[in-house]
Amino acid sequence: MEERRLGTLGPRVSSVSLGCMSIAGAYGPTTEEEAMRLLERAVDLGVTHFDTADIYGMGISEEILGRFLKQRRLRVSIASKGGIRYMRATGERFIDNSPGYLATAIDNSLRRLGVDRIDIYYIHRLDPQRPIEEVVGALGRLKRAGKIGAIGLSEVSAQTLRRAHREDRITAVQSEYSLCTRLPEREILDTTEELGIGFVAFAPLSRGLLTATPPDVDSMTPRDFRRKNPRFSLENLSRNLEAAVRFRDLCQDMGHDPASVSIAYILAQGRHIVAIPGTRSPENLEASIKGASLRLSQADCERIVEVFPEGFPWGSRYSKTQGLGVEELA
Repeated sequence: MEERRLGTLGPRVSSVSLGCMSIAGAYGPTTEEEAMRLLERAVDLGVTHFDTADIYGMGISEEILGRFLKQRRLRVSIASKGGIRYMRATGERFIDNSPGYLATAIDNSLRRLGVDRIDIYYIHRLDPQRPIEEVVGALGRLKRAGKIGAIGLSEVSAQTLRRAHREDRITAVQSEYSLCTRLPEREILDTTEELGIGFVAFAPLSRGLLTATPPDVDSMTPRDFRRKNPRFSLENLSRNLEAAVRFRDLCQDMGHDPASVSIAYILAQGRHIVAIPGTRSPENLEASIKGASLRLSQADCERIVEVFPEGFPWGSRYSKTQGLGVEELA
Protein backbone atom coordinates (compact mmCIF):
# COMPACT_ATOMS: atom_id res chain seq x y z
CA MET A 1 0.00 0.00 0.00
CA GLU A 2 1.07 3.59 -0.61
CA GLU A 3 2.68 5.25 2.38
CA ARG A 4 2.51 8.90 3.33
CA ARG A 5 4.49 10.86 5.91
CA LEU A 6 2.63 12.42 8.80
CA GLY A 7 4.20 15.85 9.11
CA THR A 8 7.61 16.97 7.93
CA LEU A 9 9.47 14.75 10.41
CA GLY A 10 6.74 12.31 11.41
CA PRO A 11 6.43 8.60 10.68
CA ARG A 12 5.62 7.16 7.27
CA VAL A 13 2.33 5.31 7.51
CA SER A 14 -0.10 3.50 5.23
CA SER A 15 -2.35 5.99 3.46
CA VAL A 16 -5.31 4.00 4.77
CA SER A 17 -4.71 3.10 8.39
CA LEU A 18 -7.05 1.71 11.03
CA GLY A 19 -9.09 3.57 13.62
CA CYS A 20 -9.57 1.30 16.63
CA MET A 21 -12.67 2.77 18.23
CA SER A 22 -14.80 -0.05 16.83
CA ILE A 23 -12.82 -2.87 18.43
CA ALA A 24 -14.02 -1.63 21.82
CA GLY A 25 -17.69 -1.97 20.83
CA ALA A 26 -18.53 1.65 20.00
CA TYR A 27 -20.58 0.62 16.96
CA GLY A 28 -21.99 -2.64 18.20
CA PRO A 29 -20.88 -5.71 20.14
CA THR A 30 -17.69 -7.51 19.22
CA THR A 31 -15.32 -9.96 20.83
CA GLU A 32 -11.59 -9.89 21.32
CA GLU A 33 -11.29 -12.83 18.95
CA GLU A 34 -13.09 -10.85 16.23
CA ALA A 35 -10.94 -7.81 16.95
CA MET A 36 -7.79 -9.90 16.61
CA ARG A 37 -8.94 -11.21 13.23
CA LEU A 38 -9.57 -7.66 12.08
CA LEU A 39 -6.14 -6.47 13.21
CA GLU A 40 -4.49 -9.49 11.59
CA ARG A 41 -6.25 -8.81 8.29
CA ALA A 42 -5.30 -5.14 8.48
CA VAL A 43 -1.63 -6.05 8.68
CA ASP A 44 -2.01 -8.52 5.80
CA LEU A 45 -3.52 -5.72 3.70
CA GLY A 46 -0.60 -3.38 4.36
CA VAL A 47 -1.84 -1.27 7.27
CA THR A 48 1.13 0.06 9.23
CA HIS A 49 -0.55 2.57 11.54
CA PHE A 50 -3.15 2.03 14.26
CA ASP A 51 -5.04 4.83 15.97
CA THR A 52 -6.66 4.36 19.36
CA ALA A 53 -7.53 6.37 22.51
CA ASP A 54 -7.77 5.79 26.23
CA ILE A 55 -11.50 6.63 26.21
CA TYR A 56 -12.34 3.88 23.68
CA GLY A 57 -14.00 1.29 25.87
CA MET A 58 -12.28 2.89 28.87
CA GLY A 59 -8.94 1.40 27.89
CA ILE A 60 -10.23 -1.78 26.22
CA SER A 61 -9.15 -0.73 22.71
CA GLU A 62 -5.60 -0.02 23.88
CA GLU A 63 -5.45 -3.31 25.79
CA ILE A 64 -6.58 -5.40 22.81
CA LEU A 65 -4.18 -3.60 20.49
CA GLY A 66 -1.39 -4.11 23.02
CA ARG A 67 -2.02 -7.84 23.21
CA PHE A 68 -2.05 -8.06 19.41
CA LEU A 69 1.25 -6.22 19.13
CA LYS A 70 2.81 -8.46 21.76
CA GLN A 71 1.77 -11.56 19.82
CA ARG A 72 2.95 -10.32 16.43
CA ARG A 73 5.91 -8.10 17.44
CA LEU A 74 5.26 -5.87 14.45
CA ARG A 75 7.08 -2.75 13.38
CA VAL A 76 4.09 -0.45 13.09
CA SER A 77 3.34 3.02 14.39
CA ILE A 78 0.79 3.61 17.13
CA ALA A 79 -1.21 6.72 17.91
CA SER A 80 -3.30 7.26 21.00
CA LYS A 81 -5.24 10.13 22.47
CA GLY A 82 -6.06 11.53 25.90
CA GLY A 83 -7.76 14.45 27.56
CA ILE A 84 -11.31 13.16 28.01
CA ARG A 85 -12.16 11.91 31.48
CA TYR A 86 -15.10 9.78 32.52
CA MET A 87 -16.48 9.51 36.04
CA ARG A 88 -17.93 6.03 36.46
CA ALA A 89 -19.89 6.99 39.56
CA THR A 90 -21.87 9.75 37.83
CA GLY A 91 -21.48 8.96 34.13
CA GLU A 92 -20.07 12.46 33.60
CA ARG A 93 -17.60 13.20 30.83
CA PHE A 94 -15.34 16.23 31.04
CA ILE A 95 -12.16 17.57 29.50
CA ASP A 96 -8.89 17.59 31.42
CA ASN A 97 -5.79 18.88 29.65
CA SER A 98 -3.82 19.54 32.84
CA PRO A 99 -0.13 18.57 32.68
CA GLY A 100 -0.48 16.24 35.64
CA TYR A 101 -3.42 14.37 34.20
CA LEU A 102 -1.87 14.04 30.73
CA ALA A 103 1.34 12.62 32.24
CA THR A 104 -0.68 10.02 34.14
CA ALA A 105 -2.85 9.25 31.10
CA ILE A 106 0.21 8.64 28.92
CA ASP A 107 1.74 6.30 31.51
CA ASN A 108 -1.53 4.34 31.63
CA SER A 109 -1.70 4.14 27.83
CA LEU A 110 1.91 2.95 27.64
CA ARG A 111 1.10 0.21 30.13
CA ARG A 112 -2.05 -0.93 28.31
CA LEU A 113 -0.33 -0.88 24.91
CA GLY A 114 2.76 -2.62 26.26
CA VAL A 115 5.15 -0.19 24.58
CA ASP A 116 7.89 2.17 25.74
CA ARG A 117 6.83 5.03 23.49
CA ILE A 118 3.64 6.11 21.72
CA ASP A 119 4.57 7.33 18.24
CA ILE A 120 1.93 10.09 18.10
CA TYR A 121 -0.05 11.29 21.10
CA TYR A 122 -3.04 13.54 20.47
CA ILE A 123 -4.95 15.87 22.73
CA HIS A 124 -8.31 14.24 22.12
CA ARG A 125 -10.38 17.31 23.00
CA LEU A 126 -9.41 20.78 24.12
CA ASP A 127 -10.19 22.43 27.43
CA PRO A 128 -11.21 25.96 26.37
CA GLN A 129 -10.19 27.31 29.77
CA ARG A 130 -6.56 26.17 29.42
CA PRO A 131 -4.16 27.91 26.99
CA ILE A 132 -3.10 25.63 24.17
CA GLU A 133 0.51 26.77 24.69
CA GLU A 134 0.48 25.30 28.19
CA VAL A 135 -0.97 22.00 26.96
CA VAL A 136 1.49 21.63 24.09
CA GLY A 137 4.35 22.66 26.37
CA ALA A 138 3.47 19.79 28.71
CA LEU A 139 3.44 17.30 25.85
CA GLY A 140 6.74 18.71 24.62
CA ARG A 141 8.33 17.80 27.95
CA LEU A 142 6.92 14.26 27.71
CA LYS A 143 8.26 14.02 24.15
CA ARG A 144 11.74 15.00 25.33
CA ALA A 145 11.42 12.41 28.09
CA GLY A 146 10.94 9.79 25.36
CA LYS A 147 7.40 8.77 26.28
CA ILE A 148 5.86 10.04 23.05
CA GLY A 149 7.41 10.49 19.64
CA ALA A 150 5.30 13.34 18.33
CA ILE A 151 2.44 15.65 19.29
CA GLY A 152 -0.99 15.67 17.67
CA LEU A 153 -4.22 17.61 18.11
CA SER A 154 -7.80 16.55 17.42
CA GLU A 155 -10.79 18.63 16.33
CA VAL A 156 -9.06 22.03 16.51
CA SER A 157 -9.41 25.18 14.45
CA ALA A 158 -6.71 26.56 12.18
CA GLN A 159 -6.15 29.46 14.60
CA THR A 160 -5.53 27.12 17.55
CA LEU A 161 -3.25 24.96 15.41
CA ARG A 162 -1.06 27.92 14.50
CA ARG A 163 -0.70 28.90 18.16
CA ALA A 164 0.13 25.34 19.14
CA HIS A 165 2.69 24.90 16.36
CA ARG A 166 4.56 28.01 17.52
CA GLU A 167 4.96 26.39 20.95
CA ASP A 168 6.21 23.00 19.71
CA ARG A 169 6.12 21.02 16.49
CA ILE A 170 2.68 19.54 15.78
CA THR A 171 3.02 16.41 13.66
CA ALA A 172 -0.63 15.64 12.88
CA VAL A 173 -4.16 16.94 13.26
CA GLN A 174 -7.24 14.73 13.35
CA SER A 175 -10.65 15.90 12.23
CA GLU A 176 -13.79 14.24 10.95
CA TYR A 177 -13.60 14.41 7.16
CA SER A 178 -15.79 12.67 4.63
CA LEU A 179 -18.14 13.45 1.76
CA CYS A 180 -20.69 14.11 4.50
CA THR A 181 -18.36 16.38 6.46
CA ARG A 182 -16.37 18.62 4.14
CA LEU A 183 -15.68 21.45 6.60
CA PRO A 184 -11.91 20.73 6.63
CA GLU A 185 -11.77 21.83 2.99
CA ARG A 186 -12.52 25.42 4.03
CA GLU A 187 -9.30 26.10 5.95
CA ILE A 188 -7.69 23.39 8.07
CA LEU A 189 -6.50 21.28 5.11
CA ASP A 190 -4.66 24.24 3.63
CA THR A 191 -3.25 25.22 7.02
CA THR A 192 -1.86 21.77 7.77
CA GLU A 193 -0.30 21.55 4.31
CA GLU A 194 1.25 25.02 4.70
CA LEU A 195 2.75 24.16 8.10
CA GLY A 196 4.02 20.72 7.10
CA ILE A 197 1.54 18.91 9.35
CA GLY A 198 -0.19 15.64 8.53
CA PHE A 199 -3.98 15.55 8.37
CA VAL A 200 -5.68 12.39 9.64
CA ALA A 201 -9.27 11.96 8.48
CA PHE A 202 -11.41 10.00 10.90
CA ALA A 203 -14.94 8.75 10.14
CA PRO A 204 -14.17 8.97 6.38
CA LEU A 205 -17.22 6.77 5.67
CA SER A 206 -19.43 8.95 7.88
CA ARG A 207 -20.02 6.14 10.38
CA GLY A 208 -21.45 3.84 7.71
CA LEU A 209 -23.57 6.28 5.69
CA LEU A 210 -21.21 6.09 2.71
CA THR A 211 -20.97 2.31 2.41
CA ALA A 212 -22.67 -0.28 0.24
CA THR A 213 -24.74 -1.45 3.22
CA PRO A 214 -26.33 1.56 4.94
CA PRO A 215 -26.72 1.42 8.72
CA ASP A 216 -30.01 0.24 10.23
CA VAL A 217 -31.00 2.07 13.41
CA ASP A 218 -33.26 -0.77 14.53
CA SER A 219 -30.28 -3.13 14.64
CA MET A 220 -28.09 -0.77 16.68
CA THR A 221 -27.50 -1.61 20.32
CA PRO A 222 -28.24 1.02 23.00
CA ARG A 223 -24.48 1.61 23.44
CA ASP A 224 -23.91 2.26 19.73
CA PHE A 225 -22.34 5.71 19.29
CA ARG A 226 -24.83 6.52 16.53
CA ARG A 227 -27.89 6.05 18.76
CA LYS A 228 -27.44 9.56 20.15
CA ASN A 229 -25.92 11.15 17.08
CA PRO A 230 -28.17 13.74 15.36
CA ARG A 231 -27.42 12.49 11.84
CA PHE A 232 -28.83 9.11 12.83
CA SER A 233 -32.04 10.33 14.40
CA LEU A 234 -35.11 8.79 12.77
CA GLU A 235 -35.99 11.87 10.73
CA ASN A 236 -32.46 12.84 9.67
CA LEU A 237 -31.26 9.34 8.87
CA SER A 238 -34.10 8.65 6.43
CA ARG A 239 -33.25 11.83 4.49
CA ASN A 240 -29.51 11.15 4.59
CA LEU A 241 -29.94 7.58 3.37
CA GLU A 242 -32.22 8.72 0.55
CA ALA A 243 -29.63 11.29 -0.54
CA ALA A 244 -26.82 8.74 -0.39
CA VAL A 245 -28.63 6.51 -2.90
CA ARG A 246 -27.45 8.78 -5.72
CA PHE A 247 -23.88 8.38 -4.51
CA ARG A 248 -24.15 4.58 -4.45
CA ASP A 249 -25.63 4.64 -7.95
CA LEU A 250 -22.70 6.73 -9.19
CA CYS A 251 -20.22 4.34 -7.58
CA GLN A 252 -21.93 1.45 -9.33
CA ASP A 253 -21.56 3.28 -12.65
CA MET A 254 -17.87 3.81 -11.84
CA GLY A 255 -17.49 0.12 -11.06
CA HIS A 256 -16.28 0.63 -7.49
CA ASP A 257 -17.55 0.06 -3.94
CA PRO A 258 -18.86 3.26 -2.25
CA ALA A 259 -16.34 2.84 0.56
CA SER A 260 -13.47 2.70 -1.95
CA VAL A 261 -14.67 5.84 -3.72
CA SER A 262 -15.19 7.67 -0.41
CA ILE A 263 -11.64 6.92 0.72
CA ALA A 264 -10.19 7.75 -2.70
CA TYR A 265 -11.92 11.15 -2.63
CA ILE A 266 -10.39 11.98 0.75
CA LEU A 267 -6.88 10.92 -0.28
CA ALA A 268 -7.14 12.91 -3.53
CA GLN A 269 -7.46 16.18 -1.61
CA GLY A 270 -3.83 16.30 -0.54
CA ARG A 271 -0.67 14.23 -0.27
CA HIS A 272 -0.47 15.00 3.45
CA ILE A 273 -3.82 13.30 4.17
CA VAL A 274 -4.24 9.84 5.71
CA ALA A 275 -7.60 8.14 6.30
CA ILE A 276 -8.36 6.01 9.36
CA PRO A 277 -11.67 4.21 8.78
CA GLY A 278 -12.94 2.14 11.68
CA THR A 279 -14.82 -1.14 11.31
CA ARG A 280 -15.42 -4.50 12.96
CA SER A 281 -15.43 -6.32 9.62
CA PRO A 282 -12.32 -7.44 7.68
CA GLU A 283 -14.44 -7.37 4.49
CA ASN A 284 -15.42 -3.74 5.06
CA LEU A 285 -11.80 -2.86 5.73
CA GLU A 286 -10.81 -4.42 2.41
CA ALA A 287 -13.28 -2.17 0.58
CA SER A 288 -11.79 0.89 2.27
CA ILE A 289 -8.22 -0.11 1.52
CA LYS A 290 -9.03 -0.53 -2.18
CA GLY A 291 -9.58 3.22 -2.14
CA ALA A 292 -5.83 3.70 -1.63
CA SER A 293 -5.14 2.43 -5.14
CA LEU A 294 -8.09 4.15 -6.81
CA ARG A 295 -6.99 7.33 -8.57
CA LEU A 296 -9.65 10.00 -9.04
CA SER A 297 -9.26 12.96 -11.37
CA GLN A 298 -10.44 16.44 -10.49
CA ALA A 299 -13.40 15.85 -12.79
CA ASP A 300 -14.22 12.63 -10.91
CA CYS A 301 -14.15 14.47 -7.59
CA GLU A 302 -16.42 17.21 -8.90
CA ARG A 303 -18.84 14.64 -10.26
CA ILE A 304 -18.91 12.84 -6.90
CA VAL A 305 -19.63 16.00 -4.93
CA GLU A 306 -22.39 17.05 -7.34
CA VAL A 307 -24.51 13.95 -6.75
CA PHE A 308 -25.32 15.04 -3.20
CA PRO A 309 -28.36 17.34 -2.94
CA GLU A 310 -28.34 20.78 -1.37
CA GLY A 311 -28.69 20.54 2.39
CA PHE A 312 -26.91 17.19 2.69
CA PRO A 313 -26.24 15.92 5.28
CA TRP A 314 -29.03 16.62 7.71
CA GLY A 315 -28.24 16.78 11.41
CA SER A 316 -25.25 18.02 13.39
CA ARG A 317 -22.03 16.01 13.61
CA TYR A 318 -22.41 15.47 17.33
CA SER A 319 -24.91 15.65 20.13
CA LYS A 320 -24.11 18.17 22.87
CA THR A 321 -22.37 15.52 24.97
CA GLN A 322 -20.48 13.99 22.03
CA GLY A 323 -19.25 17.43 20.91
CA LEU A 324 -17.70 18.38 24.23
CA GLY A 325 -14.34 20.05 23.61
CA VAL A 326 -14.72 20.24 19.82
CA GLU A 327 -13.63 23.44 18.08
CA GLU A 328 -15.94 23.83 15.12
CA LEU A 329 -14.18 24.63 11.88
CA ALA A 330 -14.89 27.86 10.03
